[in-house]
Amino acid sequence: MTPFDALSTPLSRRLREGLDRIGAVMRADQWGVAEEAGLTPTQLHALTFIAGRGDAGIRLRAVAEHLGVTQPTATDSIAALVRKGLLTKLADPKDARAVAIRITPAGCDVVRAIGLAITSTERALESLSAKEQSTLLELVIKTIRALQEAKAIPPQRLCVTCRHFRAYVHENAELPHHCAFVDAAFGGRHLRLDCGEHDEAPPEARHAAWRAFDRRAEDFAPG
Repeated sequence: MTPFDALSTPLSRRLREGLDRIGAVMRADQWGVAEEAGLTPTQLHALTFIAGRGDAGIRLRAVAEHLGVTQPTATDSIAALVRKGLLTKLADPKDARAVAIRITPAGCDVVRAIGLAITSTERALESLSAKEQSTLLELVIKTIRALQEAKAIPPQRLCVTCRHFRAYVHENAELPHHCAFVDAAFGGRHLRLDCGEHDEAPPEARHAAWRAFDRRAEDFAPG
């Protein structure tokens, strides 16, 4: 125990404060990118989320849950994007009584243009070394998973929760993991936060994969 331990606020609280400040910049970035595309941040977020769901589309409720907004708010944003020709509503192939929301070719063009925008947050992250970026990605994944396990956010399409994920099965420190979907080794820097091929593993397998990943992450950290 040092004098600073008594004077300092809990480390987790200071981390939250720092993330709040970064989040404020990210929100400003989102407003700038959204305005450039003629959208609101909520519309932008909805469009990019739906773009990642492919031809199958997604239901309104899932969009609202992902955005963390009410269904009426999500409905308004979706309706605006449909009017702009960026989204379309079609019968859900899994349930003819339900509606699936899908992105249009024009919507895909907007998402591609958005992807080319370099924000101040991204420039700041690029100032970190490759090792620091890889380490930060792992920490972000751990935090997202903890929030998911606490049901504070809806299920995310993370590599580490996918049935195709094999943690640390290769001796190569650069490419220790394996993706059974593409049958290839990959590294921590390749871990995805939202994979289109994600297929959630059963609970027992998911927890076993996480234990293997979490236990050996430090040993395989890039040097």
